[in-house]
Amino acid sequence: MSDFTDKLRPSQPDGPTTLAHERGQSNLSVEELSRHLLSSDGFLERQARVLPIVQSEPLFSKEKQQNLSRPDRFKLGLARAKLLRRLKDKYQWSHDEYKMAEYLVDDVSPYFLHLEMFITTIREQASEEQRAYWMPLIESWKIIGAYAQTELGHGSNVRGLELEARWDSRTKEFVLHSPTLTSSKWWNGSLGRIANHAIVVAQLMLPKPDASGECVSHGPHPFIVQVRDMETNLPLEGVVIGDIGPKYGYITMDNAYMLFDHFRIPHSALLSRYSSLDPNTGIYTKPEKPALVYGSLTYVRAQIVHHARLVLARAVTVAVRYTAIRRQFQDRDGDKTGPEMAVLDYPTVQIRILPLLATTFALHYAGQAMCAIYQNTRKDVEKGDFRSLAHMHSMSSGLKSLCTMLAADGIETCRRAMGGHGFGGGSGLIQLNNDYLSKPTVEGDNWMISQQVAAYLIKKMTTAVESSSSAAVDDTDALYKEFIRSRQGGATPPSDLSVLENDSNIVKSFELRATALTYDTYEQRVLKKRSWNSLLIQLHKLSKAQSQSILVATFFEALSSDTSLSPPVKDIMWGLFRLFAFNTMENESFEFFRCNAVAKSDLDQLPNRVHDLMQRIRPHAVILVDSWMIPDFLLDSALGRYDGRVYEDLYNRAHRLNPLNRITFNPNYWEEEIIKGSGDDVSNVLSKL
Repeated sequence: MSDFTDKLRPSQPDGPTTLAHERGQSNLSVEELSRHLLSSDGFLERQARVLPIVQSEPLFSKEKQQNLSRPDRFKLGLARAKLLRRLKDKYQWSHDEYKMAEYLVDDVSPYFLHLEMFITTIREQASEEQRAYWMPLIESWKIIGAYAQTELGHGSNVRGLELEARWDSRTKEFVLHSPTLTSSKWWNGSLGRIANHAIVVAQLMLPKPDASGECVSHGPHPFIVQVRDMETNLPLEGVVIGDIGPKYGYITMDNAYMLFDHFRIPHSALLSRYSSLDPNTGIYTKPEKPALVYGSLTYVRAQIVHHARLVLARAVTVAVRYTAIRRQFQDRDGDKTGPEMAVLDYPTVQIRILPLLATTFALHYAGQAMCAIYQNTRKDVEKGDFRSLAHMHSMSSGLKSLCTMLAADGIETCRRAMGGHGFGGGSGLIQLNNDYLSKPTVEGDNWMISQQVAAYLIKKMTTAVESSSSAAVDDTDALYKEFIRSRQGGATPPSDLSVLENDSNIVKSFELRATALTYDTYEQRVLKKRSWNSLLIQLHKLSKAQSQSILVATFFEALSSDTSLSPPVKDIMWGLFRLFAFNTMENESFEFFRCNAVAKSDLDQLPNRVHDLMQRIRPHAVILVDSWMIPDFLLDSALGRYDGRVYEDLYNRAHRLNPLNRITFNPNYWEEEIIKGSGDDVSNVLSKL
């Protein structure tokens, strides 16, 4: 609609002018930084290849999608997902290029679980024979699969799953049965309306050897099960299945419920790489390492850790660009006739956004480390070496818990720091925020899985105490034994560990705090025999401290070993490292003080040091978010546009793109007509509910 507002322009200095000034005042190279962050695995090159193709497809336009109902949004999501698969064939995309296209389209694909947990479980849990049969079908999408583990009554407690898989020796089949309502599978993505197969995790029920006819559970095991007819896509007889309905975010994902009524599946359905059942003798062979059964979860957790940096970077990019442009009030101690201050120049805004900017880089290096450890551990496992499995499982659990908390809370912090416009659809954060809200609870609730980290650390400390005089077997063992020896002298003197002028001491301080908390927990659990339940809060704090230590250590190691960055870039990167570490240390200052992990005089100086670091980083903030190379197509944000045309875009979205403004409503309460001249009344509205 054209009117006089087409000629109006924002007050000066406008967004483009402001961002040009912001970029001009920094001596950092965006290209150098972005290549450092995103080129090691070809990310930038893939984005450059795939983005023009995706942008050219009308189906991927994001202009009006926020105004669609959930059923229409799901239809659009499925149509987009199908088109992406066809584009993969057309352009012969690799798996990574296809995932890049998904990333840019920014819909949670209805096929997501097929490409993640379904195929990963078959790859890791199936026997060679099973893999030979199933993998071609999965990779060609001749079948579509999902992962059905979580139930209505049980999520994190996998051992408590109620679905049963009873062995029938007469027919040599398993009988899947849901004995209770709470045994219904629940939350299983890609399964509600789309998938025709699923990895179904059920209690393996085998007859007792005493010929009583009774069965005993051998724990949860994965089965591959066809659940829908391949022609009609309707549920098979004995399977009740559907979508669970509305939820926060994931509007394009068909999260499922599913129950079985004495549903028979063949013996070959049991994934038998690590456990097996002889169909002739009924002899069961259990996994050498029970944790192997949960390998798919570990893979997904590693991916979540690696992805957290890109999610938080999107929110921080929007927040930094917008608060650099947005002006509010003059400086109270400055020129009252001068221009209003940029919001990002207020320390109360900086303290919310700039540490999160530093956090994006900390998450980046931790994500790289997590993926490397996962890949190396999987190689060891394939060779039959399980020694690193526990470490990987602990690290993936702890980092998944911490990193998703940092990203989810960070998105909301950015939204609030942007004031009223952060609440609107033009922020670009509505879908990002809603979709990411699932991450602190899916694939292991953040508070629950932190127990796995604590259990591993207590075991490591117990071993170190019991073998304190022997040589260390790894870095953690060495760290613990050194701590134990330092305690043998009796009373601990005040810490003289200074962190303000020594970056390696920052790492030592975080390690010392985590080690001290581990020893305290060891004392409570092993020596004083405290119940596990009574220690849960302490266990969570221990996991958080350990994971924060990993983030600080990986950040430090990455910068220390790097030889490619120019001095100006390296200098600011060290500033970001210190800002992340000192801000975290200040927020956790009581623990650092109680654990004697840093000099008290340094703790007293942390607020001033954080303030100084923010002032130093502030002129480079826009360049630093630019380095993440997040295209406007992905951001879909008026506030975070690269060109700074914030107010023009906000007005365009409201005035020209909002379909509600094309409808003339009848405000008269005494008339049932809802839309002027349409005859649409209350009865029509009711019929659509």
